Parts: sequence; C-alpha cells; structure tokens
Amino acid sequence: MTHVQEGTLLWEPDISRKQTSNIYDYMKWLKENKQLSFADYQSLWEWSVDEVEAFWESQWEYFDIQSAQAYQTVLSSHDMPGARWFPEATINYAEHVFRHRHQQQPAIIHKSEARDTTEVSWQQLYEDTAALTSTLRELGVEKGDRIAAYVPNIYESVVAFLATASLGAVWSSASPDFGTQSVIDRFKQIEPKVMITVDGYRYGGKAFDRTSVVEKIQAELPTVEATIGISYLNSEPDFSGLKNLYRWEDVVKARDGLQLKYTHVAFNDPLWVLYSSGTTGKPKPIVQSQGGILLEHLKASTFHTDLGPDDRFFWFTTTGWMMWNFLVGGLLTGSAIILYDGNPAYPDTRALWKFAEETGMTVFGTSASYITACMKDEIEPREEFDLAQLKCIGSTGSPLPPEGFQWCYENVKENLWIASVSGGTDVCTAFLLGAPVLPVYAGELQCRGLGAKVESFDAVGQPVIEEVGELVLTEPLPSMPIYFWNDPDGSRLHDSYFDVFPGIWCHGDYVKVTEKGTAVIYGRSDATINRGGIRIGTSEIYRAVDYIKEVADSLIVDVPAADGDSRTPLFVVMKDGHALTDEVKQTIKKKIRSECSPRHVPTGIYEVPELPTTLNGKKLEIPVKKILMGKPVESVVNKGSLSNEASLDPFVAFAENERENG
Repeated sequence: MTHVQEGTLLWEPDISRKQTSNIYDYMKWLKENKQLSFADYQSLWEWSVDEVEAFWESQWEYFDIQSAQAYQTVLSSHDMPGARWFPEATINYAEHVFRHRHQQQPAIIHKSEARDTTEVSWQQLYEDTAALTSTLRELGVEKGDRIAAYVPNIYESVVAFLATASLGAVWSSASPDFGTQSVIDRFKQIEPKVMITVDGYRYGGKAFDRTSVVEKIQAELPTVEATIGISYLNSEPDFSGLKNLYRWEDVVKARDGLQLKYTHVAFNDPLWVLYSSGTTGKPKPIVQSQGGILLEHLKASTFHTDLGPDDRFFWFTTTGWMMWNFLVGGLLTGSAIILYDGNPAYPDTRALWKFAEETGMTVFGTSASYITACMKDEIEPREEFDLAQLKCIGSTGSPLPPEGFQWCYENVKENLWIASVSGGTDVCTAFLLGAPVLPVYAGELQCRGLGAKVESFDAVGQPVIEEVGELVLTEPLPSMPIYFWNDPDGSRLHDSYFDVFPGIWCHGDYVKVTEKGTAVIYGRSDATINRGGIRIGTSEIYRAVDYIKEVADSLIVDVPAADGDSRTPLFVVMKDGHALTDEVKQTIKKKIRSECSPRHVPTGIYEVPELPTTLNGKKLEIPVKKILMGKPVESVVNKGSLSNEASLDPFVAFAENERENG
C-alpha cells in the first residue's frame, strides 16, 4: 500500500472540466437571473447557508419545480425541529422523474447474479409504472397509504417505488437478506396496505429461497390487503402460502394508451419511511417529505454528483440502505441509473470493475471497504478493463483513508474525480460531498453541501476550524425528517438530534473542517478512543491497521476501567491463510504507534472470526463496548439488526473471560 499524507493534493479539474460542470452553469444562471456573482465554490456555499431561503428558492426556479398550487412561503421558520419548507405548494416526485420520458438514452441498466445485464428505455419504465399505478389504484391504494416492499435492488423495485410516489402513497423497503424479525419490526410499525415481495435471491453464487419468510412476514402484518409477488429466484415460484396474491407479470401488463395520473400532495407530505439500524431497539421509522427529497436530490445529484442525461450513475447498494433511494434520485436528472444485485466481490473483487466496463459507467459509487478490499487484493482495474467513460468514483459508508484515494489514482485512472461523501439515513443525503470544480486532497471530503450549514462544534457549542468536533447543522435542510412514525409529540425525534445543542442538529459524527473548506470524518463521536486525554477517531486506527496485509478487518473500542483508566482491545479478522502470530501483533502495534501515537497502541490484540455489523455493514463499536463493560447483550443490541447474530458470541465470551480472570 502506498503511503500518502492526509491533505496531499492528488487532482485538480482543468478549465474545461470546470466550465462544463452543472455548478458552473448554475453560477452563470445566478449571475444572469439574480445578479449574484461568486468567485468560487466557497463563496457560493457561504451565500447558500447565510441566505438559505434565497438559495432554496433559487433551486425551485433553476430546476423548474412543477407545483399544482403556488407557494407563498419558502420557509415557515428557522426553528429546528419544526421548520417547514414551501408549505402551500403541492407537488409529485414521480412527475419530475418522468419529465425525461422522451429521452433516447436508457433509463435503467440492471444486472444481478440471477439476471443478465439489461437496458430499459424511459418509455418502458413509464409504461410499467403507469400499469402498476393503475393496479394499485384498483386495489384501493390512496394518498398516505403505505406500500411495504421486501425486494432487492432490481428493476421492479424502482417501478414499484415510482408507482407508489405517483399516487401520493408512502414507500418503505427492506432487503430480502434482512432477517424475518428485522423486517417485521420495520413494516409492522407503519401498517402497510400492500406488500410487494420476491420469492428469493442469489448471492455469492448461492440461492436463497424466501417464500416461507414472506409468509411469516405477511402473517404479522394484518393491515396488508394484497401482496404482489415478483418471480425473481425462480421462474414459477410457489406463492401458494400467501393470501390475496397478485403476480407481477399480471399487474404490469401493457395497457394501450395508459397515462400516469399524478396525485399532487403537500410539499411536506411523506414520500417514504427509512429506518435507523435498530441496534438498541426497534428501528426508528424516519419519514421524509416528497418535496424535501425532490429538492435535495436534485441539488445533490446535479451539483455534487454532476449528473445529466448522458451519464450512467451507479452505486452499490441494497434497498435497505438510503443509498438506494439516493441512487433512484439520479433519474431526476435524466441520467441512466445502474442497478446491481449480488455480492460485489463474487467471484472476486474484479466483478464491479468488469460491470463498469460493460455498462459504460460514468459515476462509480461504492463503499470505502470495497476500495480497501481491492487495494488489499492488489488488483489493477486500469490494466484489465476499459474505463474510458468513468469520470468519478464516489465513496461512502465509512471514511475513505488517504491511501484509498491514492490507490484509485494509481490503479484505476489518473484523470479521476473522487467524491468521498458523508451523511446519513436521517436526511437521505450527504452533508459533506464532492464538487467537480474543486481539487481532491487525500483523505478529505471536498466540501460542505450547498444549502447545508455544516459546522464542527466544540464541547461548549462553539464552531471550530482545524479542530475535531461534533458535526452539526445550524440551519434547516429540506430533507430533514418531517417526523418519526408513531411519535406524536415529537419527543423521539427531538431526543435523536436536538438534545445535545438545543435548536441545533447534532449528527453524532466527529468532523474536522479545514481552513480550505474541506472536511475529514473521524467516525462516531460516541466511539472515539481517549487515551491520556488525547482523543482520536476509530477511523484513524483502522487506517493504520489497513496497512497490515494479513488483516482483513478490525474493530477497536475504549472500555473504561474502575481505576479511571481504560483498556483498548483491538479485534481483528485475519485474511484466509493467515494467523494472528506474535509477529503480526508487533507489526500492528508498530504501525499504530507510528501512524497514530504511542498512547493509542491497543492494550491487547485478539482474533475473531468476523465482526458484528448492522444489516447495512456498519461496525457495532458501541454495543461491543457496552458488552465489554458487562452489560447484557439483550440490553445493548437488537440482534435482529445484525447481519449475523452469532458474530457477537466471541465478544460475550471475551467479556466473561475477563470478568472471571479479574
């Protein structure tokens, strides 16, 4: 792995790249239509957060938002929570997607381990959506009704979502790799009228039949009046155990001349329900609005991902992660979106690069862990695949270390815009994003998003620069939750974001904002390592351990001790064929000592077969810390939120052994 210093300049856009960007076009539009002139991105961002109402009104005009009823007010108040955007307007998300229906470029390109690569035209997407919308209307689905979808990242899922949105109904999805109780815990809270499901899926070359699981889920959802079954794993699946079943091929039958009829809803009416990971209880049902998501995703896709009709936009995701919703938002720009369902490393880590070549991907969105895995496998995509169309690599899920940036330039493409982004399910977007007009520095996120007043607060609530602090938003953002489902007094919402700094959104991440306007994420603020009063984020430890070729993954926690000190055990998963020898342990300690500090060398290094992660792949640092502090497992983690419940067993055994041995 090539070592590179954080903050090293790796790439700068040339004049042509800047002047053909959507941000450049927007700045020209502001000058011509609003007599506003900005010298650079930083001055544009400052205006967008100092004058949030003027900025978001300019978004409305620039994107020509269609409203059945005109708005009178941009923002009801700046109070958080409680701010409401464009309260008089009535809009429809799907209507804005299908403004592009007459394009000749494909709308969707999709592939999975069960299906070959297929392109779908805008006209086909429109016709299928219109047919399903008509069926749902016949089934009695109305504005505000919930549609629960137990589906993978496939074409039918996008059709189902757009049909739901066109009716003003509320979408909610879970990936079929979620456990039975996890799905029930999510869907039962929102009382869906219709469920959409597949019969199973393929992953890593293996088939997973889910028909019996679907039957159990349906039995726990008494409000479901109809279930639509998609034949995905098998051509003729056995759905006989389901009540009131309709087959997908019947509900999307072509109907000559059928036109979509859009139900216009209030700007702040719900579009979908997303869920927190649910690691310590039932997942929080996070509700976001049709209008807020429409505006935010238009902004993020257009300016921060630089999408347009000639782009082919990919992000590796499942329907259980907000990046699926963000990916679908690419349709708002007229871009083709690319879907993939399956194991990204099957048969090896070259799979997605081969897919990028096959589809002519222009934006390749993935996770930091995938890039790190490619780095450790020492693959060289530039030598094996034609990536001539690729202009951008997006990364999220966890901080991308500086070496990950460097690897992309050395092994993927020299002229490449890397957009490492960080945000959350809570807002279904990123606070910190990329911009094609800005340089790329190793390990740094390029900018704070337009209209997002992101700051780093110290312990007393003062903004700091070049210091690590809490990531906060000090002005409202349209895609903030309008409420949590079944939270009538808003107390659960308030406690989740606003109880640290009153009236300020506190996201729970540690961030450093630099003098040049970039940012660095250091992981969750409640999972930092504090040794001798010196705090560092867990991401810094992981970056150091990533250098060790024998180690596949790692997790570290800071466990308080009775004497006021603490211990910091590091747990590692070894790569196949490698053992955690004393020599490897010394190599790890030496690397952490040199890359982090002598204070942060772990008090012990222990091997585990796998790390406990959420269904979306997030490491469970806080639950592990609490288990090691002696808390019962059932009080600190909802096992249904885990990708593998058994992954906690070694940590429970470790805690018991430590207690027995003092």
